Amino acid sequence: MSEDNTIISQTKLFVGGLNRKLRWKDLREEFSKFWEVAFARVKLDQETNKSRGFGFVEFVNPEDAAKAQKAMDGQEIMGRAVKVDFAKENPDRIQAREEVKEEDPNEIPEF
Repeated sequence: MSEDNTIISQTKLFVGGLNRKLRWKDLREEFSKFWEVAFARVKLDQETNKSRGFGFVEFVNPEDAAKAQKAMDGQEIMGRAVKVDFAKENPDRIQAREEVKEEDPNEIPEF
């Protein structure tokens, strides 16, 4: 994916430097303390099913995502300082997620 084909999300944050024991529920809980989270995901290695040390948190509102990015960047979660920044996304994946949501608004697509 080239840099020219990416956009910076206004609601989705990349969270790096995660403790390998942290799971999506922990990540959601950490960010939900302050703002309304739509979903949280810790990326897992497909072969080992172990954390890859990063994840994503998506907020309902862009303002909440901006507040969370500022508040959580550099904070410790489970003994590790995390890096929080706005996620870079491929427009094609965004369109595919929107199409899935239209078909079933309760489905959270895996991308």
